[in-house]
Amino acid sequence: MASAIDVKKEIVAEITDKFQRSVATVVLDYRGLKVGEVTEFRRQCREQNLEYKVYKNTLMRMAAKNAGMEELVEELVGPNAILFSYEDPVAAAKVANDFAKTHKSLELKVGFVEGIFYDEAKLKEFALIPSREELIAKLLGSLKAPVSNFVYLLQAIIDKREAEGEA
Repeated sequence: MASAIDVKKEIVAEITDKFQRSVATVVLDYRGLKVGEVTEFRRQCREQNLEYKVYKNTLMRMAAKNAGMEELVEELVGPNAILFSYEDPVAAAKVANDFAKTHKSLELKVGFVEGIFYDEAKLKEFALIPSREELIAKLLGSLKAPVSNFVYLLQAIIDKREAEGEA
């Protein structure tokens, strides 16, 4: 049977691994959210492939030190939840910021995005950046526009010549 210390060491190792694997980590203050609101937020996080967790602050502090994220240690006071994003560096900040707009009880505190520490203000700015998929769609739309315009021009010329030929 594992002792309490062994269990805590395993949890710290798990959190450290998540810190190291994630491309974005956002710490949130969820104080004041109702159970239904937390459930809705968790659902939105799952849809974006984000992991929402609540751990004891002492365990998160140890894991943050282990992962080289010392800036988090001072910020881990009070009730905290943490979002891990393993794929999209913008997704965690974007989902949290969007949810916080309609649910004032949820507050972004701090985070790490691709190894860089961000405070609340910088996270909110970061959340305004379009996602990777949105940027790719805009790029493809920009590349497609000249070809589409050329096709429309050719079709207009064909239509005009057919109209002249019929008249």
